Amino acid sequence: MYVSLPWRNSTRQASSGRPVTAPAATHLRSLVRDTMRRMAADRALMPKQSRPSVTLVLPAYNEAARIGSALDELFGYLRRDGPAREGGRSATELGPIDVLVVDDGSTDATAQIVAARPEAALDAAPRLRLLRRAHGGKGAAVKAGMLAAEGDHVVFADADLATSPDQLPLLTEALATYDIALGSRVQPDGSDRRRSQPVHRRLVGRLFHALAAAWITGPVPDTQCGFKGFRREVARDLFTEQRLSSIVFDAEVIHLARRRGYSITSIPVQWSDKRGSRMRVRPGLALRVLFDLARIPLVHRRVARRPSPTAAT
Repeated sequence: MYVSLPWRNSTRQASSGRPVTAPAATHLRSLVRDTMRRMAADRALMPKQSRPSVTLVLPAYNEAARIGSALDELFGYLRRDGPAREGGRSATELGPIDVLVVDDGSTDATAQIVAARPEAALDAAPRLRLLRRAHGGKGAAVKAGMLAAEGDHVVFADADLATSPDQLPLLTEALATYDIALGSRVQPDGSDRRRSQPVHRRLVGRLFHALAAAWITGPVPDTQCGFKGFRREVARDLFTEQRLSSIVFDAEVIHLARRRGYSITSIPVQWSDKRGSRMRVRPGLALRVLFDLARIPLVHRRVARRPSPTAAT
């Protein structure tokens, strides 16, 4: 089941049938934000150990030039006890957290940089773990990390932290209600944070989204944002079934989640384009993406909807 955001449009129908004007919609969004801030403040007063634990999975391949600064930013945020910046949330809202870097067969010093950090010590908190594996692609690295995660909630993010770490509490908050929380670069007012990307990447992204939405994912506003959260048992169910290792794996997992009947919500997040991506739009990659999109429903045609709790009893 896909659950859309209720405040996406600036004009909508009220229960009386009259349209809600843009100023009224702005006021409604303000009320929602104020309510969420109060709820966040209440959660911050809860003992940390009483909140669900979190594992953050970071797939990395030849990230020696960026992984050190990214981990500095991440652990700096996790150690801060102060209020959040505008648009972010405080780390005090999170439960116990560990970070799992999955080194996807890097040929540079990525793994050595991670292993040498003080957070990798056994008694560190929050703790940094390293999982090394043969090179298999981003999808394979994410799968390995999600299946090895130990937290109650499991989130994967890009190693460059294009989505700021202070967006983590947004996903964990949503996971109290939904099985899956998908970070979205599409904002409630309709703006898209991907506008900072090069034009050719935006055009390719729009084409991919149109094809994926029509064929496998349905009306998910942003399938490719590298910031997604799952309840642990849901992650293990879905990623055990994942078959693709290419960049299409996000769409595959969303397709599996829909077939299995999990509840899904999209959460607008703050995102910035981090230059340095090794993905190049070439004819060979385009053909691979089209091939993978086309075969996802065929590969998973035998995946059945999970039994409802009522039916199980």
